Amino acid sequence: IVKALYHFRDRLAICLFFCDFNEKTNFSVDKQALLHYNIQATVERCDMLIDLRQIIEVPGKSVPFKCELDTDGLKFESIKEYKTPPTAEGRVFNEAGILTLEGTLTAEMTCVCDRCGKLFDSTKVMNLHAFISDRESEDPEVFVLDGDMLDLDETLSTLFILDMETKFLCSEDCKGLCSRCGADLNLGPCACGKEVDPRLAVLQQLLDSD
Repeated sequence: IVKALYHFRDRLAICLFFCDFNEKTNFSVDKQALLHYNIQATVERCDMLIDLRQIIEVPGKSVPFKCELDTDGLKFESIKEYKTPPTAEGRVFNEAGILTLEGTLTAEMTCVCDRCGKLFDSTKVMNLHAFISDRESEDPEVFVLDGDMLDLDETLSTLFILDMETKFLCSEDCKGLCSRCGADLNLGPCACGKEVDPRLAVLQQLLDSD
């Protein structure tokens, strides 16, 4: 919270500077829009920290959340771009004294096929499930509170990365590229012909000579 307030102070100072600059130079600056932008950006940053103090000691209670992930920390070689920021929605609830996060995360992406290199659109919808604790744990699905606060961006980004596919394919039956000429085999066979097993190369030469 303290970090978020300092961030708000800095953004407000920048906003006031531009407003003062506008009055002195007649440079066109929409004060109301600029102030709204800085306040809104700070609120969005604060929303990534979710306060759980009201449910920590109250079984049966829950706190909802809905947010967009910062894609700066979600770089993958096979993801060319995120068409929209990944969106997560769900809740953190207390069940018998155990804090659990559940929900869904949706990401619209443009990816590069790992076999043929083509660009293709992909929608990733994943179920979110993680445990929240006030103690350190080696379990990657257990996230530690900072006081009474949970860093949603860190938690959701980690779950997203752990659930990411190891291979991106434009289709399950993608044939890829010819290893010799580089032709896209999804478009049909290339002119290279069938590759002969090197162990049978001598036999093939004998057959060709006959």
